[in-house]
Parts: sequence; C-alpha cells; structure tokens
Amino acid sequence: MARRQSVTSLELSPDEERKQRMIKYSIAMTIRTICIILGVITPGIWMWIFFALAIFLPYFAVVLANAQGPTRSRASSAVAPKLSIRASEIRIDDAK
Repeated sequence: MARRQSVTSLELSPDEERKQRMIKYSIAMTIRTICIILGVITPGIWMWIFFALAIFLPYFAVVLANAQGPTRSRASSAVAPKLSIRASEIRIDDAK
C-alpha cells in the first residue's frame, strides 16, 4: 500500500521562504545600523570594533538571506502517487 502524504512533510512555500529571508536580512541590517551609531558615539578600540562589524555584516547578511534550500531532510519530501495495475487485472473486451 502506498505511503500517505502529510502536509507537514512538504517544504515551505516560496512566499513563506522569502518572508523568512527578508526577516533575517532586516534583523542583520538593524544590527548594522546599531553598530554604526555605536561606532560614532564610542571612543577608542570599541569604535573600530563597531565600524568593522558595520563593514563586514552586510556580506554575511546577504549570504544568510540568500541561503536557500530545504530546511527539512529530503527523506520527508512529497512523493507523487503512482498507479499500479497487475497484468492479471487487465481485461480486453472485444464485444461491441
């Protein structure tokens, strides 16, 4: 007997995946803005640390936001139902 499909075994819809990536990117850019502000108002070594974070954070934010792929294992992906008919079940009726 064929295995039943479950809605929870399906991957995220493209809209939902895009929404999650936008949220991750927005959080990273908010942290970058905070680093720029802290870099302006703090003196010494902290200023350089905050500016370095503000410079390199966009690269990691873009990589994180563009990371695509299934979040679940491939074993749980949806499988198309298949129809199987045994040869003994095939009947040809020539009477018309």
